Amino acid sequence: MSEPVLPDIAPGRVVGVDVARAFALAGMMATHLLPGRIGNDVPWAQQVAGGRASALFAVLAGVSVALASGRTEPLRGRERGAASVRLAVRALLIGALGLALGAVPTVIAVILASYAVLFLLGLPFLGLGPRSLAAWAVAWVALAPVGAHLLRPLLPPHEVGSPEPEDLLRPGHLLSELLLTGYYPAAVWVAYLLAGMALGRLPLARPVVAARVLAVGVVLAVAATACSRLLLGQPGARAALAATYPDTVTPDPSLATDPGALDALLTHGLGGTTPTGSWWWLAVVAPHSGAPLDLAQTIGSAMAVTGLCVLATRIHPRVWAAVFGAGAMTLSLYTLHVLMMAQGWWPDWESPDHYGDQVLVVGVVGAFFALVPLRGPLETVVSVTSRRAALWLVPPARLPGTAPR
Repeated sequence: MSEPVLPDIAPGRVVGVDVARAFALAGMMATHLLPGRIGNDVPWAQQVAGGRASALFAVLAGVSVALASGRTEPLRGRERGAASVRLAVRALLIGALGLALGAVPTVIAVILASYAVLFLLGLPFLGLGPRSLAAWAVAWVALAPVGAHLLRPLLPPHEVGSPEPEDLLRPGHLLSELLLTGYYPAAVWVAYLLAGMALGRLPLARPVVAARVLAVGVVLAVAATACSRLLLGQPGARAALAATYPDTVTPDPSLATDPGALDALLTHGLGGTTPTGSWWWLAVVAPHSGAPLDLAQTIGSAMAVTGLCVLATRIHPRVWAAVFGAGAMTLSLYTLHVLMMAQGWWPDWESPDHYGDQVLVVGVVGAFFALVPLRGPLETVVSVTSRRAALWLVPPARLPGTAPR
């Protein structure tokens, strides 16, 4: 019998990162499709993936930025300029796609526009090494939520729905949503990007490095959760949360009369930000709260998943690359998922019953593209366009003694 045809691994490609991306995509699909809360019961899928899947997506974005800008050695001079142009063009294209998908009639809070802003905010940090990036990430985790907590009352309130093209006519509102008040506030989520960039500056393919990333991630996630529980156990803490949710004049009365309702809220998560009526909200680890301990916990879980995936894929990496080919084309497959969720476009595919079907579709498509092999269609457009823009704006330096063409 002939051996199965498996994809070759491009030099320098870390298959474990692709596998982690595939898990992030599957987790985000679970939060979109499966029930998030039934009364005071939060199903296990939401408890596992809620907040963590999108955080993993953002941390891996930082890893990608680092891999595209020198890996363990940050680029300098003209090379850094070219990398900056590529990332900026990539951000603009992803942002445009995100706005377009925001106009699709779905229940999904499309992440791509905020994801694009993250790329732009990460450009000033391209020249830093892993230690400096880690220090910046720690500072951002501690300080950005505090700054956001102070600024949000001064900004227009969050509007339900994803940013879409018509929001370009309201640039102030759009920036407010993307940076501070929306589902994925990029000014706070820079912490995820910086943490991912720090990971990408490490030699992740080395087993000892991956094992350390896994161990540190587990410790960080557990410590953040324990710290939150300790803080919220203080007198008056839970009462302050119950009295100030939601972030309006009239709180939800059920939270004060039913302790299980507050537990369910904190387990299920928030809408991207915390209410600003009490500083106790900064002590929660609720998914999509953007609180310091939530950032720390989800960064830790992202590190643990990434380290574990890198270690696992050391054995038969080509098999992993084929089975989890979806992780190499998440932009295309995330877009496909949003389109499959469009209300009235597909026959009831936004139903929880079709979660397995959607995972199967993206898994099969990803494996097909890996085995052919082909790059994802949207990934191809973004890559080609950004590289051509970089060559045009930052042409390579000519060797001494050569004439211009």
